[in-house]
Amino acid sequence: MRFGIFGSAQARRGVPDVDSGAGFKDFVEYNVQAEALGYQSSFVVEHHFTGFGQISATLNLLTWVGARTSTLRLGTAVMVLPWHNPVLLAEQVATMDLLSNGRVDLGIGPGYRHNEFAGFCVPMEEAEERFDESVQLLIRAWTSDVPWSHRGKYWQFENVVVEPPTAQKPHPPLWMGAGRPESIKKVAARGYNLLLDQFAPFDQTIDRFKLFRSEVQALGRRFDPSRVAVARSVNVVMTAAEREKAIEARLAARRRTERLAQRPDGQNKASIMSYASTLEAAEAGTLYGSPDEIAAKLQTLRAAGVEYVLLNSVGGLETLRRFAREVLPAFAGASVTA
Repeated sequence: MRFGIFGSAQARRGVPDVDSGAGFKDFVEYNVQAEALGYQSSFVVEHHFTGFGQISATLNLLTWVGARTSTLRLGTAVMVLPWHNPVLLAEQVATMDLLSNGRVDLGIGPGYRHNEFAGFCVPMEEAEERFDESVQLLIRAWTSDVPWSHRGKYWQFENVVVEPPTAQKPHPPLWMGAGRPESIKKVAARGYNLLLDQFAPFDQTIDRFKLFRSEVQALGRRFDPSRVAVARSVNVVMTAAEREKAIEARLAARRRTERLAQRPDGQNKASIMSYASTLEAAEAGTLYGSPDEIAAKLQTLRAAGVEYVLLNSVGGLETLRRFAREVLPAFAGASVTA
């Protein structure tokens, strides 16, 4: 199995005695240490208008991470295409791919949080159409060496040749977040890699993994398990009290996110909104517990064929170190020195 990291940083609003950039700087150092510990990638979220400082300018922050690392894959989880000018995004991604010597993994999605669509004055009902048009334009921007024009429903471009070229050919790998069966089938049909969320219980995650595998094989392609990344929240806890506190904090964070994401009519159908809002549901998909308990949960994924896991570390760098020292060697086949 391979392991990467997944998550976000936090920038507090500035007051005279607060450094608003401290959380971002700490996050860059966190990534540097993760690479040294043997983690292979860092997938970073994109969110807006939260009020609690989640990462918004994802590519900017990842460029700093790329400058401080040499092997860490630089992933987005995910860039929400309906909000971005696809040509400008293609240029930014290509620039980062060149500067990092071809380490970009571009995770993309149509978005699911109502407050973000409302903030950008983009109707959620247009998300899928905007996403589809933007994907086509990204690929055209990266693969066309001659000027081209586009007259679409949402975007128009006249006689453009997009620069710079990407380091990876024909373009950086595309990862797409999906949870509903129809969305997973769409990812397989497009030939993209699949990102599975960190909230689903293990049995549901495994079902989604198997559906994607069967769809890829039904299309006559060889299934490569390294093209599916499963995100999991990880927290090495040794006592019942620590575990209970961690689960309560996780549930509170989920409820806060759901309040931002839910539509006024309560009809947000995104799969990430479908999980029960209980302590049991909050724990069902986690890697919380002792090293042995975490290893047992990972073995469940490995037995199903999962080979790539992205860890959202609740305990920060100390948890990454303990995982690398006490869990990772049994699954990576090599010891790791913290």
